[in-house]
Amino acid sequence: MKIIATNKKAYFNYEILESYEAGISLVGSEVKSIRQGRINLKDSYAEIRAGEVFILNCHISPYEAANRFNHDPERERKLLLHRQEIKRLTGKIKEKGLTLIPTKVLFNDKGKVKFEISLAKGKKAYQKKEAIKERDRERELRAELKKEWR
Repeated sequence: MKIIATNKKAYFNYEILESYEAGISLVGSEVKSIRQGRINLKDSYAEIRAGEVFILNCHISPYEAANRFNHDPERERKLLLHRQEIKRLTGKIKEKGLTLIPTKVLFNDKGKVKFEISLAKGKKAYQKKEAIKERDRERELRAELKKEWR
């Protein structure tokens, strides 16, 4: 599997509970643009409507060579999941504070574009501050270890 993009903000703003790998319905120019790595997951989220899952606010830049046959960069795209997975996600989302967010875009072994969507719960402000402090501590520790090895 080759990871094309990750949603780093999602890992900072949310506590990831479960992850699912889903296919996605794309047009040709979107796939070519994704192969170039021109996708942004920053503010995107998934929504369940009428038993189908859609990804919204996922920006896939237009492919230069597609000219008039190009796609709309912000259109909503359908995610392909099994019916049982959709029913399970629907039940989980009805719980207070849970949401579906895309965390990674990857190509599987067969060359198909896959999205990893995660069931997540929003972090509180104090939890985000603790994560920043922990990251700073880790960075300082690595710097100290690096000094000792010299």
